[in-house]
Amino acid sequence: MATLRLDKLVAEAAGVPRTEARKLILKGQVQLDGEICRAIDRKVDPTTVELCCGGAALSHQANVYLMLYKPKGVVSASRDGRDETVVDLVQGTYPRRELFPAGRLDKTSTGFVLLTDDGTFAHQILAPRRHVSKEYFVELDTPLTQQMIDGFAEGVTLADGEKMMPAGLFAVEGEPNSARVVLRQGVYHQIKRMFGVFDAGVNELHRSAIGEVRLDESLLPGQFRELTAQEVEVLRSTTAGK
Repeated sequence: MATLRLDKLVAEAAGVPRTEARKLILKGQVQLDGEICRAIDRKVDPTTVELCCGGAALSHQANVYLMLYKPKGVVSASRDGRDETVVDLVQGTYPRRELFPAGRLDKTSTGFVLLTDDGTFAHQILAPRRHVSKEYFVELDTPLTQQMIDGFAEGVTLADGEKMMPAGLFAVEGEPNSARVVLRQGVYHQIKRMFGVFDAGVNELHRSAIGEVRLDESLLPGQFRELTAQEVEVLRSTTAGK
């Protein structure tokens, strides 16, 4: 793992502002492997050092991986001058983490958004050549047709001439205006634009899974939880070697 400045490490491990962490270090309250360290800019490997502050052992979580049920009206961004963001929803629990969404959902869409501070992991999930699948449920303003299903399977050519990769489109039994979509691509407003080719509008769009990890059914809109170690590993294995 990459090293961290001591003040950043203490701030993250103790859950305090960086300014407070620096005060603790300069006061001799911080120990590394049993030795007092007052060098706030010292580079430390959190995985190999024993960190104590005020006599209490501190543990540092290298990265955070969150599953968030995004509600309508919230934007998939770290910051926004007008609207509430997905990061705003978790900031109170992770105030010292520089979290960001690994992928986006439209403001009016709902469902699974992955938040993390692990840039490498996010890149693996989002890189076009990785083709990590994402599953959605949609409600259309017109019944699903076989023409749509066949068109998605072949690869829809959008109105601007851009050709999409083949995608899965599946009927939902007993709900003629509903469908399940599986994409391995991420283009701006892709699903709405793909259905638009068939003169169909999308009234509701909900992301239910990223790769093999499904949105926890116990979560309500706006709620979140950390991914389990197994879920993180499943996502890592999905992108390995691609």
